[in-house]
Amino acid sequence: MSVIKKRKSTGLIRPMSFIIDILILNVIGHFFLFEGNFNVPFYSYISIVWFFTSLQQNFYEIHRYTNLISIASKTFRQSFIMLLFTFTFFGIFHNVYLPPFQVVAYGFLIMAFMGAVRLTIFFFMKRYRRVLGGSQKRIIIIGQNRNTLMLKDFFQKNPELGFHFVSFVSVGHNATFSNIEGCFNFIIDNNIDEIYCSLSEMSDENIAEFIAFADNNLKLIKFLPDNKAIFSKKLKYEYYGYTPILSLRSILVDEPINKIAKRAFDIFFSSLVIIFVLSWLTPLVALLIKLESKGPVFFKQKRSGVGYHEFECFKFRSMTPNKDANKQQAIKGDARITKVGAILRKTSIDELPQFYNVLLGDMSVVGPRPHMISHTENYAKRIDKFMVRHFIKPGITGLAQVRGYRGEVETDNDIINRVKFDIFYIENWSILLDLKISFLTVYNAVKGEEKAY
Repeated sequence: MSVIKKRKSTGLIRPMSFIIDILILNVIGHFFLFEGNFNVPFYSYISIVWFFTSLQQNFYEIHRYTNLISIASKTFRQSFIMLLFTFTFFGIFHNVYLPPFQVVAYGFLIMAFMGAVRLTIFFFMKRYRRVLGGSQKRIIIIGQNRNTLMLKDFFQKNPELGFHFVSFVSVGHNATFSNIEGCFNFIIDNNIDEIYCSLSEMSDENIAEFIAFADNNLKLIKFLPDNKAIFSKKLKYEYYGYTPILSLRSILVDEPINKIAKRAFDIFFSSLVIIFVLSWLTPLVALLIKLESKGPVFFKQKRSGVGYHEFECFKFRSMTPNKDANKQQAIKGDARITKVGAILRKTSIDELPQFYNVLLGDMSVVGPRPHMISHTENYAKRIDKFMVRHFIKPGITGLAQVRGYRGEVETDNDIINRVKFDIFYIENWSILLDLKISFLTVYNAVKGEEKAY
């Protein structure tokens, strides 16, 4: 009974959010699009469209562990879809004419209001759980190893998520309980809501018994992957007819709508930089480079791009011309770096010509940083999963760079961590993540970075 009461208290949030969103769509449409005049066909149309598209997009599938970026991404995507359907409405009903700008403004307004509602609920629930101890989920973890210890630490360090860790539990000889029935009684007696099981410490028979127990007692059961590499991946579950298929890696940027969105972002961002920054900065930098040393203003270097195809990467020349430019990476105190070049590298201005690469389609604003061909061949042989980075276009900046892994590769650990962040980016890409990384790149450049040399 206690489980049902808990679900009733928090289960109202989604239906209430749905009602609020419908009100936002119709009220803003009523006053902003139709200036207070009733348009019943539009209200009916927009409400029905919202109902089906929000279900299809899993708009209300927001959990206590969902992060802010995911919520913002859902809001942006759903608002964009509604904007397209709003244009469709006025295309169908030719007798109702509105300027396109007004319809676009309507799309931004609903995104702003719905975003405000999402954020209000998000921060209210975090405070409700952390300060008042509300909406708590009592959990136990079956098995004790590195993964389960990390999970326990996560629960305890994030009280705003509302997970109350009760205990580690094990079953068998010299374990917490000698038989599985004792474990089941413990779960019932302590009002446990969720059970997290480590697959590496359970037999197939135990797993089946726990699943049956959870189903029969309204308990939620989840599994931690074992140490087999395949279960540690982010897998995509699909059906070929009636046959279930697990795909090892999902490349979000390859989805047609995402590919269009990312390319549009790249063209827009690079065009702004080229027109408003490089147009006047390039002659100034060129003059300074030429005054200090002989050689070209731009440095072109072969780099490996998407699909391991080579392309010429542009940079402002920051070194004296030398035969090792395509083999040896810059190190701290590198004698090849000119005085002007040191300033360019410290401020990352030397990287700005790569926006031409972005406009040409060889690179993206955000993505895994491309390496020299010789380095790529070397790392591909020594570093596990290094080549995964080449599933998407390389970037001027990337998640690894804003997390501190930029510049000189001093140890294998530097490149291993770059690969980890790059793979995370590939599997969790969103436009909002690109915006966040872009902002952090500018912020770090202004603040100054230790490895910017």
